[in-house]
Amino acid sequence: MDRADSEGDRAHPPRDLAWLLSEAVELQDRTIAVRRAIHRRPELGLDLPRTRQTLLDELADLPLEITCADSTSGVTAVLRGARPGPTILLRADMDALPLREDTGLDFASTVDGVMHACGHDTHVAMLSSAARLLAAHTDELPGSVVLMFQPGEEGHHGARYMLDDGVLDAAGGRVTRAFALHIQGNTPSGQVSTRPGPILAAADQFRVLVRGRGGHGSAPHGACDPIPAAAEMVGALQANVTRKIDPFDPAVLTVTRMSAGTTSNIIPESAELEGTIRTLSADNRKLLHDTLARVCEHVGAAHGCEVEVRLETGYPPTVTSSGESDRTLELAKAVLGEKHAEPMAQPLMGAEDFSYVLERVPGSFAFLGACPPGTDLDTAPANHSNRVVFDEAALPHGVAMYAAFALDARA
Repeated sequence: MDRADSEGDRAHPPRDLAWLLSEAVELQDRTIAVRRAIHRRPELGLDLPRTRQTLLDELADLPLEITCADSTSGVTAVLRGARPGPTILLRADMDALPLREDTGLDFASTVDGVMHACGHDTHVAMLSSAARLLAAHTDELPGSVVLMFQPGEEGHHGARYMLDDGVLDAAGGRVTRAFALHIQGNTPSGQVSTRPGPILAAADQFRVLVRGRGGHGSAPHGACDPIPAAAEMVGALQANVTRKIDPFDPAVLTVTRMSAGTTSNIIPESAELEGTIRTLSADNRKLLHDTLARVCEHVGAAHGCEVEVRLETGYPPTVTSSGESDRTLELAKAVLGEKHAEPMAQPLMGAEDFSYVLERVPGSFAFLGACPPGTDLDTAPANHSNRVVFDEAALPHGVAMYAAFALDARA
């Protein structure tokens, strides 16, 4: 089934699922306990043994078919409903970031230099409690639910590993729709927001090595200075973005690091640039890849320097199906209340590896606000900050939304 196939069959009023929020609130003590246990002992990348064990302990008493991946610490759990229906996938990512925590929380990270600054600990906790809630209502559950607990979202392509391991076929029938939530520390607590089409960007990294000829700082004519060439590349790349890119299909090219030289009287042999490219469409992605190589090579040639451009492609754009994103907002209104559903006017230029799932099946990706009460939204630390704090009162909203997406599934 492609995205177009899913649009018409979502045109139905949401079921009466307002009771889900109160049941999610009843699970709050468990949700918080799981979240804090994972938060205290964060892990990086694809190998998360402590996180996986905490999750498995929490799921152990539920009627789930659990598979632990061999390639990573990924966990797939299948819940069978008593009613006929489709197979739905719900995802939570599990990994942390290489960052020292400075929140002052009494359950702050005990691992030096590692922190759940993106809130993936809350995702695991919310989805595990949603599994518990759904398990109590299998008589009302249509079809099957695949619970995808994935490592390695922070740049390690964890979702791709789980797709290769067969997560979409884990229930025996192909997953037909997918849903994921992502918490945000600087939007109103409990608010669900999404949009149709691109919601997050593709993310690619680049490094440009500029080789000249070193020499004495007092005699630049006797050398081939790579620094002016590298500096000119920065300006030329920025100018090309503003001249080549349609402002209604935005893209970002940012040079984030420039390195050259060792001291004040030496012209170095080489200089290096590093940065990121963010795009919302395949056309602009290719255009900026080509632009990067062309501009740097030609500017380098004009200065007599050799240039080596290294491009590392990252996650593709995260694209939500219009029917599924609309449905997510309808469910948020029905389950959480009208004020807790907010359409997004514009996409964000961050990236997310749930994009790999949404390339295979239609689905929705939504944000869940969790700015602590009394905190100014404009100055609240955002995700990936060493000081970000998430309001745990928002967690039942996420639990209820995960459960609602599954319970409301239609063939």
